[in-house]
Amino acid sequence: MSTTSWIRAGLFTLPVYGLLTAWSSLEPQPDQETNPEAWAQFVSEPSYLVSHLLGSTGGTILAIFGVFALGAYLVAGKTARLALPAMVTTVLGHALLLVPAVISTFATPALGRAYIDGVPGVMDVEFSDAMTFTFLLGLLLAFVGNVLLGIAVWRSGTLPSWAGALWIAATIVFYVFGVVTGMATVGATLPTQSIGALLIAAAGAWIAYSATRPRPIAISTHQAQPSAL
Repeated sequence: MSTTSWIRAGLFTLPVYGLLTAWSSLEPQPDQETNPEAWAQFVSEPSYLVSHLLGSTGGTILAIFGVFALGAYLVAGKTARLALPAMVTTVLGHALLLVPAVISTFATPALGRAYIDGVPGVMDVEFSDAMTFTFLLGLLLAFVGNVLLGIAVWRSGTLPSWAGALWIAATIVFYVFGVVTGMATVGATLPTQSIGALLIAAAGAWIAYSATRPRPIAISTHQAQPSAL
């Protein structure tokens, strides 16, 4: 495969990432403090491990691949100066988010099973402030980087401007009205997070499809004038 083929193939991981993320966030988990029994049962189910392993962790990995491909695609255009730092910022944010994603995938089910087995003290386990800081920093970088990527797509001249606008809107819905609002209010996933992920999938599919189409060749409208005899 040529480099261009690899880049275009990588772009199609963007909609897959959005779909996996939407799937993993469809069912909110019960509140750990107000209903620990329901929470323990929820996180102990095999479906929790599968959805987090494939949806959250796997989706984030695909997001990194897709962002690399999008940055590589945009680097040849007129928004290269914006696309490159946007790509680096977004990838760094997603990489940091892998840390709490992996902990949630493997540590949380163990805590739930321990509670069910009669060890209620596991509910008092607190992770260090470093993990909270890593998570919040990852959210901030992923949000800022994705907004900048959307702007780069909007201004690229080679991809549909409205695909970039949709990517920005999806980022705002997913991170601001989904993740952050959910953490600040109910402490769980909100439907807006799934909606934002579906918008990411739609924008990613639009971008990937547009990148695979051959670019139109500009034809001059000036006709050659016959030379004077």
